[in-house]
Amino acid sequence: MKKKRWIISERNDVCAQSLSASLHIPRLAATVLTARGISDTDGAKAFMDSGISNISDPFLLQDMDKAIAVIEDSIQKGERIAVYGDYDVDGVTATCIMIRYLKSRGADCTYYIPDRLGEGYGLNLQAIKTLYDDGCRLLITVDSGITAVEEADYAADLGLKLIITDHHECKEILPAACAVVNPRREGSQYPFKELAGVGVAFKLICAMEKDTPVEQMLERYADVVAVGTIADVMPLRDENRTIVSYGLKKLPFTKNLGLRALMSKLGLDSKPINANSVSFVMAPRINAAGRLGVASSAARMFLTEDWNEAASLAEHLCDLNRIRQEEENGIFTEITDRLKEHPELTRKKILVLWGEDWHNGVIGIVSSRLSDRYGMPCILISLTGDSGKGSGRSIKGFNLYAALEKNAHLLEKYGGHELAVGLSLDRSNLEALREALENYADEYSDASDTAPYINVDCTVSPQELTVSEVQGLGVLEPFGMGNAQPVFAMTGMRVEEITPISHERHIKLLLSKNGMYFYSFVFGMGMKSCPFVKDDQLDIVFSAEINSYRGRNSVQLVIKDLKWSEKEETFDADSYAAYLAFSAQRDISCEMAAHLSPTKNELVAVFRHIKANADNGTLMDGARSIYRKIRYESNNSLSLGRFLVCMDVFSEFSIFDYSLLDDDIMINILNYTGKADINGSVALKRLTELRQR
Repeated sequence: MKKKRWIISERNDVCAQSLSASLHIPRLAATVLTARGISDTDGAKAFMDSGISNISDPFLLQDMDKAIAVIEDSIQKGERIAVYGDYDVDGVTATCIMIRYLKSRGADCTYYIPDRLGEGYGLNLQAIKTLYDDGCRLLITVDSGITAVEEADYAADLGLKLIITDHHECKEILPAACAVVNPRREGSQYPFKELAGVGVAFKLICAMEKDTPVEQMLERYADVVAVGTIADVMPLRDENRTIVSYGLKKLPFTKNLGLRALMSKLGLDSKPINANSVSFVMAPRINAAGRLGVASSAARMFLTEDWNEAASLAEHLCDLNRIRQEEENGIFTEITDRLKEHPELTRKKILVLWGEDWHNGVIGIVSSRLSDRYGMPCILISLTGDSGKGSGRSIKGFNLYAALEKNAHLLEKYGGHELAVGLSLDRSNLEALREALENYADEYSDASDTAPYINVDCTVSPQELTVSEVQGLGVLEPFGMGNAQPVFAMTGMRVEEITPISHERHIKLLLSKNGMYFYSFVFGMGMKSCPFVKDDQLDIVFSAEINSYRGRNSVQLVIKDLKWSEKEETFDADSYAAYLAFSAQRDISCEMAAHLSPTKNELVAVFRHIKANADNGTLMDGARSIYRKIRYESNNSLSLGRFLVCMDVFSEFSIFDYSLLDDDIMINILNYTGKADINGSVALKRLTELRQR
């Protein structure tokens, strides 16, 4: 895994104190604002504003008047109207608020959500024909349609009127529809371009109800609109901030039975609801339906007026999510096992892998996890017969769409943007595509630009993380894209305990510093992959949360990244430098020789650890992690350099052989028989001579 860079903003304590006093907000929240470049009172007020003034006039959106005229005409004529959505949370929520509104107007309406696995994203000709044959004479797209030029022409030829509402990037040629409502249209006067698809649908409804105060429109729809906006990772500023703020306040009291049932099923009905609750708890369940090809289940949940049906559908979504997790984790484990066997693949600048019948609905998530884990762009391709369908995720600084565009001759179809792509190709082109993309990455990427990083608001001391100060960060909510949850750094934290949780998929650390203790969670790191041991000194990057248990509040940390402290890093670097000097036959001091000389007990401890932990005769792990584990298990004074000397001794006698790969070491157990007399080791004899000079 590539190490992440920590980009830590400088603190401005004087400015933070001034903001805290003038705005009457907690000091820690003010410190975050100043770290993000918001240092004056007016700027801070504008940033935190979630008032109605942020909501813009919907008629500033191009073609809005045309869209309303066509819809009103269809309602008056009693024409059947179809809403064409998408299978993700944004598309489903947009579909549902539009259907609810049309039904409230007495319209004859239906909806259509394409099957992710069979149809893919966006309008398709067969669906248009099906809806027309079903009697639909007006088709309204939500969260899709902006590139459907051919499909729009086909609808017109049939006599099916088309209104497009979308928020994705527009191409040079727009579809020939009755109206195209999109804040990203060239020449648009709409002041906020970052609405979600459900946000654009909401603006259309607001325009239809132009005489209704916007507060009332938010009261009716903000809960569902907020869920779609958060789930689609839209920037939570300006108009989105207001919509989401209203929606989060409304969610605990929502009248939408589907939302109520889902929150009840997830245990959220008795907890404060924030953007994280939506992003990481609710949204994956709603998305699971689309990923597994049954997005209609999520739509039915949002639209039902029957509590029993709502509860049943909420349970169904949770079941689908468990299936999605199993599929995802199975593919992820298969790939990480493969990469352990072929670590050289992770040292390239792009990862291109394929497998038989991987689930197309989840490989995008797995690509994202791998890209984050290894700090590189990743494309996964699922093979069925002679065809392959792929999904890729990238990192900032590497344009994955441009990489595909450069090699379009190897692809049947591709699309997406800089950070996420989809593609299809013939099996025969797999190797050629991988080679071409690796060559492209070598030519067009700069390792310094694409190295993974974490933005950190500031370094804090344990004393700053009081319950009241962490609770006070709530004044900056809602958190999400464009307003990330505050991330802090602390240095020199001592590991007191390491506990596996959730069937050893994650770990909980008890960390201490200056007499203060924090339970800290590292998600996605199990005990087997944890390189740390008790008493290690760590530097951590984390977000801080409040844990409420039996009426008692405490601060807990969710760790984003962690590493050995500078003191530990220096110790290991000095020890390794001494080892390199010794192994290169250079003259070293008697103190260095003493540092590198293992005791008999340490040699035995190293031998036993390797034999006990090798898998099929091989142990691969971080060298620094292995020696620390041995030191902790045996309560000895092993160092990195001394551990490597032990490995050299065992190599002399053909007990083990090993190779170093950056920070990792691969150890193979050899077929040695008999008993080795380590006193005859050349390395140990030389160390003894150097110590006795």
